[in-house]
Amino acid sequence: MSEIAANVGHNLKQKSLIIFDWDGTLMDSIGLIVESMHIAGEANGFYTNDEEVKSIIGLSLLRGIQTLYPQATAEQHLAIQQSYADYYIHASTLPNQPHSQFFEGIEAMLQQLRAQQKLLAVATGKKRAGLDRVMDYSQSRHYFVSSRCADESGSKPNPQMLRDILQETGYQVADAVFVGDSIHDIRMANQLNMTSIAVNYGAANAEVLSTESPTYQVDTPSQLVELLTAD
Repeated sequence: MSEIAANVGHNLKQKSLIIFDWDGTLMDSIGLIVESMHIAGEANGFYTNDEEVKSIIGLSLLRGIQTLYPQATAEQHLAIQQSYADYYIHASTLPNQPHSQFFEGIEAMLQQLRAQQKLLAVATGKKRAGLDRVMDYSQSRHYFVSSRCADESGSKPNPQMLRDILQETGYQVADAVFVGDSIHDIRMANQLNMTSIAVNYGAANAEVLSTESPTYQVDTPSQLVELLTAD
């Protein structure tokens, strides 16, 4: 699937604030998330498959676990959450891990957008501690003027984190675009009628994302770069 034509009033050149999801949009971490969830679930006696795990990416971790394992008790949900965090943190902070790197071309895009005087922000299902950790690991904190996490503003698709970023930066919905890889991302943007870009290379495939009616849709990181940085 190629880029979807923009709707009227969604000219990207006029957008001053670009808000990104993190996992699967900027960072190539979907594989590690899926692996970590399998290990955490199985350590506590629960099993699932790759596609089911991918379907909850974008939600807060606990809400995702509750969705994956509705038969588990509240105590078991918390135990899975802890097992997941223990494994993910250890694996993601080992030196030179490919799953803790930006997709090819993404960091150069961030640099170019900042040179174009665009403001950049992050709205993620990660907890604050997790986002801080990966920002420090990737040495990317300086690119972003604002960020909100699921433990600060609620789990997607609740749009509160987008509202918080708009309030902090002083911009309006019409000034912003949100970029994400999950149905929860696009649903969140649509609740505010915010311009959205769905990327097909992360948690959800092109067909699933297209049902959420994103404003734009791209297949690869290079297409995202081309779309956002076009003069």
